[in-house]
Amino acid sequence: MIDLLDSFYPWIKAIHIMAVIAWMAGLFYLPRLFVYHAERASVGSELDHTFQIMEEKLLRVIMNPAMIVAWVAGLIMIGLGAFDWGSAWSWVKLVAVILMTGAHGWMSARRKEFVAGTNTRSGRTYRLFNEVPTVLMVLIVVAVVVRPF
Repeated sequence: MIDLLDSFYPWIKAIHIMAVIAWMAGLFYLPRLFVYHAERASVGSELDHTFQIMEEKLLRVIMNPAMIVAWVAGLIMIGLGAFDWGSAWSWVKLVAVILMTGAHGWMSARRKEFVAGTNTRSGRTYRLFNEVPTVLMVLIVVAVVVRPF
């Protein structure tokens, strides 16, 4: 089985990269939607409902599947030896990916607050949070490509 997966490694890596790109797009866009939702839509309004639909579809149709595919492909690559257990860069990437997954979960919880009409966070909070995926993405890319650690 490992030999078969080994021959598909370039495809698994390509799928991983595509899934990460889709996931990152959502991680960058959802907080921006939250900014406008918090600043411009009153609870129960038509605009509130429109934002809820946009946020839910972004999470359910793009972000969740992309995150799952990125994780599965990444774990397969780890199983095939792509993780250097003795190098700091691998651990930095793994921790940053776990934090990115936590950011995803945080955003998912915030969406549920908007649905319940209980959001108390300002647009500024979401603007600041929008930087979290960016910082983690920079850390991951530097760790993997430059490997300064």
